[in-house]
Amino acid sequence: MDLPPFETHRVENQPPEFVPGNLWTNDTALRDAVAREGGAAFTGQLSAYGALAGDELYALSFDAHRDRPRLRTHDRFGQRIDRVEFHPAYHRLMGAAIEHGVAGLSWTAAEPGAHVARAALSYLHHQVEPGTSCPLTMTHAAIPVLRREPALAEWATKAAAPHYDPREVPIADKAGITLGMGMTEKQGGSDVRANTTRAEPLATEGEYTLVGHKWFMSAPMSDGFLVLAQAPGGLTCLLLPRVLSDGRRNACRLMRLKDKLGDWSNASSEVEFCGAWARRIGEEGRGVATILEMVMLTRLDCMLGSAAQMRMALAHALHHLRHRHAFGRALLDQPLMRNVLADLALEAEAAIALALHVARAIEQADTDPLAVAVARIGTAVGKYWVCKRAPAFVNEAQECLGGAGYVEESLLPRLYRQAPLNSIWEGSGNVQCLDVLRALAREPGHGRALWRWLESTDAVAGADGEVAAILEAVLAGGKDVPELHARLLVESLALAMQAAVLQQAAHPLADVFQRNRIGRRLGGAYGTLADARDVDALLARVAG
Repeated sequence: MDLPPFETHRVENQPPEFVPGNLWTNDTALRDAVAREGGAAFTGQLSAYGALAGDELYALSFDAHRDRPRLRTHDRFGQRIDRVEFHPAYHRLMGAAIEHGVAGLSWTAAEPGAHVARAALSYLHHQVEPGTSCPLTMTHAAIPVLRREPALAEWATKAAAPHYDPREVPIADKAGITLGMGMTEKQGGSDVRANTTRAEPLATEGEYTLVGHKWFMSAPMSDGFLVLAQAPGGLTCLLLPRVLSDGRRNACRLMRLKDKLGDWSNASSEVEFCGAWARRIGEEGRGVATILEMVMLTRLDCMLGSAAQMRMALAHALHHLRHRHAFGRALLDQPLMRNVLADLALEAEAAIALALHVARAIEQADTDPLAVAVARIGTAVGKYWVCKRAPAFVNEAQECLGGAGYVEESLLPRLYRQAPLNSIWEGSGNVQCLDVLRALAREPGHGRALWRWLESTDAVAGADGEVAAILEAVLAGGKDVPELHARLLVESLALAMQAAVLQQAAHPLADVFQRNRIGRRLGGAYGTLADARDVDALLARVAG
């Protein structure tokens, strides 16, 4: 067909819009992992949320990121209000997530598999809007801690409820609430024992006033915050409401919002406590122990978040390669591009397989010794490895799109900015590795349980002899690992655990993973699979 006068080109050889689509039904790896780990009873809920996320929520996410949160410290009359304002899209995203159970399903559903289903919901949500995952994760993780305090029963119940209410009113006037955290101080960072914020007891048992400063307080628009402060008995965990029961604003001043590399839809703040009222959670001096219980859950969500970023980046790359042609054929048919995409698919599948296996272990940790070990060690190991792999993964997916993957109209730049966050949040890579060493030293039974599992599944079969020897010596023999070599141990253990999950399930890609991740050293970049049959098997699974 001839072009109209003065028109210089046709728009051709371009992919159609990525959405709408169902992020659940389009993801074989996720569906299989949910069924394998006991979450099949929730398939209907997951499919419904996959459809919502892959259409309306995906579209809303662009406005939520483009129009970043704004801090208003004072109103027009000069009165202090300390309010963070968001685009309406942010509130719709939060409402959809909470109403569908992203924050509360683990604690409200009676059926087995609720933790796995909640993890899958979080994975689906994070693919399209990672910024809102921060308050959702912290709300989810705080609920079991709050449930142990009879005085905080209302907080626990409303945090788990499927209702979102962003109003600044006392929680008695709300059907549902959200929670944030304030742990980090500028002089301590991950070393929270160096915190200097003071908690002075009041006359009423369990009540305190807080004076101090937090360098990072996540989600400052939440209804309450779990914070660490130095009480007379030592470092203590406390719940600090944003609005007091009589409707007055608590003495928590928002100093500024952090100007972050990414995560633009979410607010992170620097705050001062100026005699703020708070209630103790647990005993004085047991703040770290209280927080560590939550950290297992928040680290799981870091792993899920990075796995979700991998999946979304892979889906965009696949969508582009299917519809784009170069040198006479579709990019998806080019041998080297097929290798890259297949290698990404293998990484993404192993990531969600491990994450959902850990979610199941957390649910079963009260009854199964192996589950206890997987939950305790696997959250740190998986958080380290999956989160470390995400930035390079997203960058490789960008390259599949060429220059289009570097343009903001694509989702890939947002994913690329987001990708490093999960390796930093909830403890950096070194903190995770040191935590693994500490856990294995204090609870050697965890190591022995993991080794029996790895051996029974042949997860280390064909591994480098030195690596296999290190794993056996440390896990089965209780041998100490020099701190200098902690990353080597954790990386090796992460790969072995991923292999074990796939082998145990007789997964169709178990042998492919064994050959390409265990049987030989990883290549320096994605796209280094050695066998064309492995490439074909991976692409048949991910591309159909």
